[in-house]
Amino acid sequence: MIGYVTIGVSDMSRAKSFYSELLAELGAKVLLDKDRIAFIGKSMGQPMLAVCIPYDKEPNHPGNGNMVAINPGSKEMVDKLYHKAIELGASCDGEPGQRIPDRFYGAYFRDPDGNKVAFFHFG
Repeated sequence: MIGYVTIGVSDMSRAKSFYSELLAELGAKVLLDKDRIAFIGKSMGQPMLAVCIPYDKEPNHPGNGNMVAINPGSKEMVDKLYHKAIELGASCDGEPGQRIPDRFYGAYFRDPDGNKVAFFHFG
């Protein structure tokens, strides 16, 4: 149902590098790169993450309450990708852990532009 989610960034090179390296273990890469916007994913037919310089050319602003959540397939991958995000320059916004007993495991971080991202696993 979701084709792609777009987040605003201030530095396209940094954002493409950050997300390409972070999501490579999930098989994602930059699929389409057009100056002010780049789409990162496994294929154009699957949900993607787009990073962009805002169309109005005003500074990007992470939305309060907005978040992109990515399911990497296991608790182990949640942990691994969360720690990789931190190594790549993200800041912690909630360390990995069980949030709802036996139901929801998650980890939260802010990318270098302040966008909130979660890795999660149900079950």
